[in-house]
Amino acid sequence: MSYCSVIDTMPPDRRALHKNYHDNHYGFPIESDNELFCRLVMEINQAGLSWEIILKKENSFRQAFDNFDIAKVAAYTELDRERLLADPGIIRNKLKVNAAIENAKTILQLQKEHGSFKAWLELNHPKTKEEWVKLFKNTFKFTGGEIVNEFFMSIGMLPGAHVASCPVYKENQKAGALWMKDM
Repeated sequence: MSYCSVIDTMPPDRRALHKNYHDNHYGFPIESDNELFCRLVMEINQAGLSWEIILKKENSFRQAFDNFDIAKVAAYTELDRERLLADPGIIRNKLKVNAAIENAKTILQLQKEHGSFKAWLELNHPKTKEEWVKLFKNTFKFTGGEIVNEFFMSIGMLPGAHVASCPVYKENQKAGALWMKDM
């Protein structure tokens, strides 16, 4: 069952949370490097947990990680790591916290070399899921197959976010989801 259809089977409180993400964010291109970084951090933190937990904690993540300002996160010190690991509003996993900080540093380097994280992603597009996974494993921390797949589906660079019969599928197309341009 697809994410598109399972939402309708959820109780109202859960449905509202997922429907907002599904209808307004999932599969849509992201222009801002900070928001791309946000999505990467959120996908990394979802590993081993439900997406619902991450959606419920998004505002806490934004506060804890300075609204995903890449330069600020890249400059985090050991005190910042300790603060994050003590923050009950986020996922307090040392590997995931360290990955966010190290990945921010990597993105800063990509911005220097390519102008932006988005430009680097587009420079490497199109790739298959397997090619993206290999590239990300060689570039970033804590980025396995499912994390990479969900990240790229969620930003409109790999297919699968929505089934063709879903009304949001057409909205992704209108918004310029890159994978649809490769068809």
